[in-house]
Amino acid sequence: MKISVVGTGYVGLVTGACFAEVGIDVTCVDIDKQKIDNLNKGIIPIFEPGLEEIVERNIKKGRLHFTTDLASSLPECEVLFIAVGTPPDEDGSADLQYVLSVASETGKNMNDYLLVVTKSTVPVGTASKVKNALNEALKKRNVNIFFDVASNPEFLKEGAAVDDFLKPDRIVVGLESERAEELMKRLYKPFTLNGHPVIFMDIPSAEMTKYAANSMLATKISFMNDIANLCEIMGANVNMVRKGIGSDARIGNRFIYPGIGYGGSCFPKDVKALIKTADENKYSMRVLKAVEEVNDDQKSVLFNKLYKHFSGNLNGKVIALWGLSFKPLTDDMREAPALVIIEKLLKAGCKVVAYDPVAMHEAERKLGKTITYASEQYETLKNADALLIATEWPEFRFPDLHKIKSLLKQPIVFDGRNIYDRKEMMENGFTYYCIGIKS
Repeated sequence: MKISVVGTGYVGLVTGACFAEVGIDVTCVDIDKQKIDNLNKGIIPIFEPGLEEIVERNIKKGRLHFTTDLASSLPECEVLFIAVGTPPDEDGSADLQYVLSVASETGKNMNDYLLVVTKSTVPVGTASKVKNALNEALKKRNVNIFFDVASNPEFLKEGAAVDDFLKPDRIVVGLESERAEELMKRLYKPFTLNGHPVIFMDIPSAEMTKYAANSMLATKISFMNDIANLCEIMGANVNMVRKGIGSDARIGNRFIYPGIGYGGSCFPKDVKALIKTADENKYSMRVLKAVEEVNDDQKSVLFNKLYKHFSGNLNGKVIALWGLSFKPLTDDMREAPALVIIEKLLKAGCKVVAYDPVAMHEAERKLGKTITYASEQYETLKNADALLIATEWPEFRFPDLHKIKSLLKQPIVFDGRNIYDRKEMMENGFTYYCIGIKS
């Protein structure tokens, strides 16, 4: 079976590599020549555990190919995935120009039946726009080539995307014809042999499922952060509350960890897009608007604690920051809480010295020389007035507390991810602030 994946970003590259891993012939297409040249050499543009090895292995086996020429990927291709970016516009709506451009280009070059599948996260109704773009391109060529469209949203967690793709909780597919269903069954058969379900549905429902899933998870995070803030006010311990409610099977213990807000490429963008879709249809998503408001405020909580501790006198303070990516095991800094914290620190006159295991290059690309980048975590602490934890990387979980204490001017830690035990920190002489526990 031969397929094409257009877009070699996070979703497209993982999708193409994992399909190749199970024996499918995959051609990944991207307009960025430098990126394609690097991929052909086995140099991947993102950090994702296990991905580099899969890409390298399948290039060597001749199952994974990279090109800038969409037309060359279409002969004998049965399924074409559109996995290009859908960045948010200023009003929060998803920008579909890249998706529709791929559809038009495909229509200009296809010569046989093709199943065109949107893998990008797109609003309800996008598949119809893709179909129209394909039809318009075919009409201009004055040819009549049959095709199908489908929606196959991804549910990949950054930092665990390869495992999520190879061992999915579920596979959601929206389609319109039996022919398309048979193709998708064939394509996903290697992933369903162990009982992972493929859920077939109509296309609008599949498009909505992606937004609904991410919005539900974002809601859990913002709800828990709201509870954490109330716990601090009332003297309750949010860690105990989390354990108490997480044992309820109806709630579960995932996505109820208090912190400094969600970020990344999915939750912020998808919540905004769903709110915008509702607004365009004269309905207000009141709960999601509150979710977004709570999350925006939560990104300032750690800075506010710092500001209060130093009585507003932050000018000239040196602040050590551990963690830059929005979550561990990724170099993704899109909508990362660390960006908000850094902006506020710099505006208050602080000097920021930061370290992240993999996101340093991305941070420098976004922030330039506005902050100082350390080569390892303890280097950030020399003569620093306080340590802030913004990302819960595993290597930050069991640090040398005596070393931290000896390097900081004062033993003050602001833990935005609650990765340390408050009692232990205080017994070791630290002034310790976290989320959801009264200091």
